[in-house]
Amino acid sequence: MKGTHDYQEDPRNESILIDINGQLFPRNEAKVSVFDSGFILGDGVWEGLRVYKGKIAFLDQHIDRLYEGAKAIDMDMMLHKEQLTERIINVLLANHMHDGVHIRLMVTRGIKATPYQDPRVTISPPTIVIIPEYKTALPHTLVRGMNLFTTHVRRGYPDVQDPKLNSHSKLNCITACIQAAKAGADEALMLDPHGFVATCNSTHFFIVRGREVWTSTGDYCLGGITRGNIIRLCKMHDIPVYEKNFSLTDVYGADESFVTGTFAGVAPVGTIDGRVIGNGGRGPVVEKLQRLYLQLVEDEG
Repeated sequence: MKGTHDYQEDPRNESILIDINGQLFPRNEAKVSVFDSGFILGDGVWEGLRVYKGKIAFLDQHIDRLYEGAKAIDMDMMLHKEQLTERIINVLLANHMHDGVHIRLMVTRGIKATPYQDPRVTISPPTIVIIPEYKTALPHTLVRGMNLFTTHVRRGYPDVQDPKLNSHSKLNCITACIQAAKAGADEALMLDPHGFVATCNSTHFFIVRGREVWTSTGDYCLGGITRGNIIRLCKMHDIPVYEKNFSLTDVYGADESFVTGTFAGVAPVGTIDGRVIGNGGRGPVVEKLQRLYLQLVEDEG
């Protein structure tokens, strides 16, 4: 299993065209330099995008977050937002893609003169890669209930590595994911430095208690776009929603639980650390939020 990112292989992906710095390359010819900052250091930012029925869902929000991340690490994109958006649209057109597509948009600081961390030895503009693939979440992901495992790996303080930054340096999340996989779970549940529930290794985490929706304060997790849209939907439809500190005791006693992310949207959680949550699958609040989210994508995406 790959958690919410589990998908069915699609043979069309073997012949996709990938955009590297504005040029299109067949999949097996798409390459970056071994001196690239992303390869050497994980120095860069990225976004995952979904294409639904000819529209890129919440594109402006994703582009804004990407540029905010680039500014935070003092990386000049050397490309206006409109120009980057045009590249994304053009690679979809070149691949004749209209629906059921996941895009990985990656930007690194660029090529270095020598393998060293100092940004001042970068000798090229940023490397911008756009990979579109036919990928959709498996139907059972939206129904069956994922299995989570609470990892010892914490989401840290922003003065160590700011969890708000969607950087290529994801080793803490990868380590958490490995621990969960070794425990037989789909994904890792991560705590903050104080022991409160923060988020998952690749998705955002919610619980439902007494028809109220709870999620973390957001202090120790990425500013999730799907997360934010779910919170907004709850407020729009009179579903009580709270961003607050809560512990694993609150989690184990929840009526429902779910995770959110760009790839699968809203996916139910069935067990956490061996405790069955609710009925072990999709509950009524999760089902309602799934419907509302799909409608929001159609209306605004």
